[in-house]
Amino acid sequence: MLVNKKYVSVQFSESKLKERNRELSILFSGIKPEGLELIHLDEGFSGKAAKTRSFIAQYVSESEDKNRAALLAGKGIKIIMCVPLISMNKVCGVMNLATSRIIKLDQNKIDLLSAIGNQIANAANNNRLFEKLTKQIEMIKEKEEMIKFFAYSASHDLKSPATAVYALAKRLQEKHGEFLDEQAKMCCDQVLKTAEQIALLVDKINMYIAAKEAPSHLERVKIKEITKTIKNEFSDLFEKRHIRWSEPDSLPEIIADKLSLIRVFTNFIDNSLKYGGDDLHEIKMRHEEDDSFHIFSFSDDGVGIKEEAKEKIFEIFKRDETSRGKPGSGLGLAIVKEIAASHEGHVWLDTDQKKGVVFYVSVSKNLKETKGKQ
Repeated sequence: MLVNKKYVSVQFSESKLKERNRELSILFSGIKPEGLELIHLDEGFSGKAAKTRSFIAQYVSESEDKNRAALLAGKGIKIIMCVPLISMNKVCGVMNLATSRIIKLDQNKIDLLSAIGNQIANAANNNRLFEKLTKQIEMIKEKEEMIKFFAYSASHDLKSPATAVYALAKRLQEKHGEFLDEQAKMCCDQVLKTAEQIALLVDKINMYIAAKEAPSHLERVKIKEITKTIKNEFSDLFEKRHIRWSEPDSLPEIIADKLSLIRVFTNFIDNSLKYGGDDLHEIKMRHEEDDSFHIFSFSDDGVGIKEEAKEKIFEIFKRDETSRGKPGSGLGLAIVKEIAASHEGHVWLDTDQKKGVVFYVSVSKNLKETKGKQ
C-alpha cells in the first residue's frame, strides 16, 4: 500500500488477479470522469452506506435518481457498490465501485472489499495523523528556535546593563558611602544584590543553552580529582555550617565532559546547601555501576522536597516550595538534566525518601573520547 499526502493507492497485479478471480478483475477497467461530481457523505448511495456503515450494491437501472442513472448507464455502468471506509470506529469516507458487467457477489467478495476499505481507511487516517504530527513537530521546532533566540538576546541585552548598574552602585558605595544615610545605604545594597542576581540568571541561562546545544568534549576523567576540586570550593561553607562531606575511598575514571560533570556535582551540592535548611548536617556522594552506566548519587539529611514538587523538579524554572525567598534561578537541576542527556544518561530523584533528598545521575559507559584531543 502506497501512502501519499494527497492519495492512497493499493497495488494489485492485474494478471494474477485475473487468474484468481475473473469477476473481481473488472475493477481495473476504469471509467472516464466526465460528468461525475463530488458529493457529500449524506447523499445518494454513498450517504446511505456511510450512515448505515454497511456495504451496498445496486443495479443502476433500479436507482431512484433517473438523471444519475442515465449518466452512469451512458458510461456503461450496470452495478454500483459502496464500501464504507471505517477506521477507529469512525466512517471517514466511502469507496465507490462500478462495473459494466453483471457479477455475482457472495459473502467472501463482500468481506474482501470491506477489508480493503478498512485498510484504505486506516492508511488515510494514519496519513492525517502523520500530517498533524508533522505540523506539531514543526511548531515545536519553531518555538524552540524562538526560545533560543530569546535566551541569546536576554544574555546579550540583560547582562551588560546589569553589569554596568552593579559597577556604578559599587562605585557609589565605595566613593561616597560615608555620606549616605542608612536608608540610602540599604537602597544601594539592594541595587547591588539585584544586579548581581540578574547577572547570575543570565549566566545560568547561558549554562543551560550550553548544556543543551554545545557539543561535549569527552575525555578520561578521574572522579577523585573532581570531588577534590568541589571540596575545596565548598570547604568554607561546610565548616561554617558544620556540614560533613563523605565520599567513597575509591572512585572510578570514566569518559565524560569534565567541566559538565563538575557542574552537575556542584549543582547537586549547591541545591542541598540552599534548600537543606537548618536540619542539614551531612552530604553524601556515592558511586555504583552496572553493565551500561556509572551511577552517582548525592544525598543529604535536610528538609527534603515536597511530594507534589518531585515530578517537576528537573523542569526549567521550576522550584520547590522550600525555595521561596531564597536566591536561585530555577535552572540548576534543568542544567543537570541536559548534561545527563548529553552523556546518554538520566537524572532522577528518590521519591521514597522521607527525610532529606537523594539525587541520582547516570553516565553511559559507551561514550568515546572526543577525536582530536591533544
